[in-house]
Amino acid sequence: MASNSILLLAIVLVVTSKVFSHEEDLKTVMNYVSSKVSAPSPAPPLQVPTPSPPGPVTTPSPATPPVKVPPPQSPTVKPPAPTPPQVKPPAPTPPQVKPPAPTPPQVKPPAPTPPLVKPPTPAPPVVYPPPPSPIVKSIKDCLPLCDGRCQLHSRKKLCMRACVTCCYRCRCVPPGTYGNREKCGKCYTDMLTHGNKYKCP
Repeated sequence: MASNSILLLAIVLVVTSKVFSHEEDLKTVMNYVSSKVSAPSPAPPLQVPTPSPPGPVTTPSPATPPVKVPPPQSPTVKPPAPTPPQVKPPAPTPPQVKPPAPTPPQVKPPAPTPPLVKPPTPAPPVVYPPPPSPIVKSIKDCLPLCDGRCQLHSRKKLCMRACVTCCYRCRCVPPGTYGNREKCGKCYTDMLTHGNKYKCP
């Protein structure tokens, strides 16, 4: 960039000096021509009729030498002052902030544990003794009981035969149409068939 500006300045100086020298030549030619014109024309020859006392002799004034006008000086162009490099100011250091002293963690006292209160143990349900099964004295007493026990069985005749046998031996028929066999005791629950299956329905 600096070399380009110096080259441009040199070209401008050369052109302006040539223009000024050309103008100076023109002025000197003009002065020379004007000096020739301004010279007095020679006086016509005087007729001397009679000798008379000589008058004052007028001598032509000497030609004024041409005055040289000094050539106008080209304005001196000062090269632009180099701009000083921009110096970045140092970044301001942040003020040192001392960290606050760590506060000790607040230790909460342990919450008092409430005394363990044992829930009251539930009272065992009152077990009422099963109603006494109807008294079976003979096979005639077993028929109505076994009829009620076997009314939902798929093979009612087979159920009636087994029930009457168990009723006669154990003197008991469990209530309901199914289950409750333990109410008639081990005699009723432990009676098995030849195939080791429960005999009493």
